[in-house]
Amino acid sequence: MESKQYVLSPDLSQRLAAIDIGSNSIRLIIAEGLRDGRYRVLDDEKETTRLGKNLSSSGRLDPRAVEQSLDSLRRMKQIAQGYQVQNLRAIATCAVREAVDGKEFCRRAKAELDLEIEVVSGKQEAELAFHSVARNFNLAEKNVAVADIGGGSTEIILAADSVIEETYTTALGAVRLSELYGGGLSMTSEGFEEMVRAIDTVLRKRTKKPLFLPHLLIGTGGTFTALATIVMASKGQNDQPVRGYQVTRAQVRHVLDRLRKMSPKARRGVQGLSPDRADIIVAGITIIDRVMRRFQVNLLQVHSGGVRDGLLLTMVDQSRGAPHEPPLDREAAIDRFAARCGTDIVHGRHVALLAGSIFAQLAEPFALNPRDRSLVEAAARLQDVGYLIDYEQHHKHSYHLILNSGLAGFEPRELELIANIARYHRGANPKSKHANYSQLAQTDQERVRQLAAILRLAGGFDRSHTQQVKSVRLVPAEIGLKMQAASDEFPEVDIWGARRRAELFQKVYKTPLVIEWQPPDSAKGAAGPVRRQSAGGGNGKRHAAKSNSPRASARHHGK
Repeated sequence: MESKQYVLSPDLSQRLAAIDIGSNSIRLIIAEGLRDGRYRVLDDEKETTRLGKNLSSSGRLDPRAVEQSLDSLRRMKQIAQGYQVQNLRAIATCAVREAVDGKEFCRRAKAELDLEIEVVSGKQEAELAFHSVARNFNLAEKNVAVADIGGGSTEIILAADSVIEETYTTALGAVRLSELYGGGLSMTSEGFEEMVRAIDTVLRKRTKKPLFLPHLLIGTGGTFTALATIVMASKGQNDQPVRGYQVTRAQVRHVLDRLRKMSPKARRGVQGLSPDRADIIVAGITIIDRVMRRFQVNLLQVHSGGVRDGLLLTMVDQSRGAPHEPPLDREAAIDRFAARCGTDIVHGRHVALLAGSIFAQLAEPFALNPRDRSLVEAAARLQDVGYLIDYEQHHKHSYHLILNSGLAGFEPRELELIANIARYHRGANPKSKHANYSQLAQTDQERVRQLAAILRLAGGFDRSHTQQVKSVRLVPAEIGLKMQAASDEFPEVDIWGARRRAELFQKVYKTPLVIEWQPPDSAKGAAGPVRRQSAGGGNGKRHAAKSNSPRASARHHGK
């Protein structure tokens, strides 16, 4: 077919097009980027191709759906050309990602249509949906779960104050479950309960018991918008916007019970429900219900955007060169993330200073990797980001927040190590039963133990958050090592804090440790350099200074 020609706006900066190739449908959005980072939609096209049909049983894309999808993509590309789009991105999600012939589908799209298709991971898909949510809703001071339900998968993100703590990807899709459990037919109680059990099992295996309860669930994808329009139609609220519409779990269950007892023909006549979604809506709403149960959420807020919107917003930002500042280096990225999580930045920097100093003094005698100093210093500055979510378990939240932070300048492996080091700045010692620790390579496990032991002591030396301890000097003791805390006045709280955290250090470095104050007038006549002592592997507890509790007035600083 011939492409239509459209007249450009005089003030056009750049026209963008995003194509989302999903398991159920293919969507095209054409938009004009605005100076404030938003965009104006010029066209929105959708084709229900069911590319993921029978994928669960065959492992391959449906042949008829492949041809229909390629035809749809050809037409969509022509529409984009008619709009004189300057930047077109096409992404494929679950169906193409999982299918054994997914690469062949992409090859044909390139060969026949000259269309590059980017196959995104489940994590990338979740992050695009979350980016859309974060730009459209105020998440300040809220703990939220964000779910994106597609035809073949469901992605879930847990976030606090717009900071991602955890990302889960599951093989729970509306099309997939409908094929497995007959969602297109009137579902018997037995068949429905079997599907419910299967969803609950997947959620138990793929998601952890939440460390915090979300205030609400924000849902993206066609299942959520369909649910909202059904509820709105039943209340005569058709004039209300779908975006931001709220639905209680009781309403979710009411709609679900109503729809699953209907015949497919009756379901297609439900007001507010698109006929092409009638055969998969029961499975989709069942996923919503079980996700709400899993995360103990009673309120759902529907978002009409999602992956496509997140992709377009990303493209708009890139077209504007946003943000208008140079890319963040590591130092700036750490400071921005720490500030975003509301941590005590001065305390974090001081702990990093002490940790780096202790590391430098231990590096040669204990053969530490010099590059690891930057890891322990980064962990020191980020160890308390978990306070954003919870005080008592903040070290565990810090692990998840750092791991999912995507900090500029850090490789994923580095972030995993930093997250683990911060995880063990307090609380239990690293253990093989801890999933975050056991999945590390053995050499990395040892690095985490060595660096976490240093970080614990450094944090203890500023337990009071007053930076009284200016520096820490390591010197040989009669047996083991001595750490001297330099301070103008006796830092009672900080000495106690460091002594209280000495156990892991003594285990890891196999040396007894004595911690004491170094008054200003005793800095002269320093002892020689640190030498590794042959302590026979003992934990040296009887050699360490006693850790009597300081004044109660200092306890509010405890970790």
